[in-house]
Amino acid sequence: MPIKQIETAPKTAQFFKSVSYETLAASWLQADGWEVFMPLTDHGSKTDLLISDGKQFYRIQVKSLQTNDENTEVDAQWPKDKIDYVLYFSRVGNWGYITPPFQGRVKLNRKGHIRFHQHPKNFNTMFAQI
Repeated sequence: MPIKQIETAPKTAQFFKSVSYETLAASWLQADGWEVFMPLTDHGSKTDLLISDGKQFYRIQVKSLQTNDENTEVDAQWPKDKIDYVLYFSRVGNWGYITPPFQGRVKLNRKGHIRFHQHPKNFNTMFAQI
C-alpha cells in the first residue's frame, strides 16, 4: 500500500482541501445530469464550477468553512462578480448550504439559504429546490 512520505505544506493542503469540495460538488451535479465545467483557474473570475442543463449556464462559487456552527456569519467575496449560487461546505460537520449571491455579511442559515446533508442524493434534492 502506498504510504505518504512527506508532509504537505499548510497553504498547499488548504488549496487541496478547497479543490476537493469543488470536485465533490462537480461529481454530485454531474451524477444528477448537469453538464459540469471546471475552469483551469478561477483567480479573478470567482467561478469554481460552470454548470448547464443544455440551455442555460450557471456560475457557482464553492466555499468550505472550518465550523460546525450553522449560525455563523459569512462575508460576500464577490461584490461585483456575476455568480448565480454559492455552495458552502462545513469541514467539521456533515452539512452545507446553497445560497444565492449576497452582499455584505449574513448568517449562513438565514431564510432563503438551503441546507443540505453532505450526501449526493440529499444535495441534489436540495439543489433542485433553487
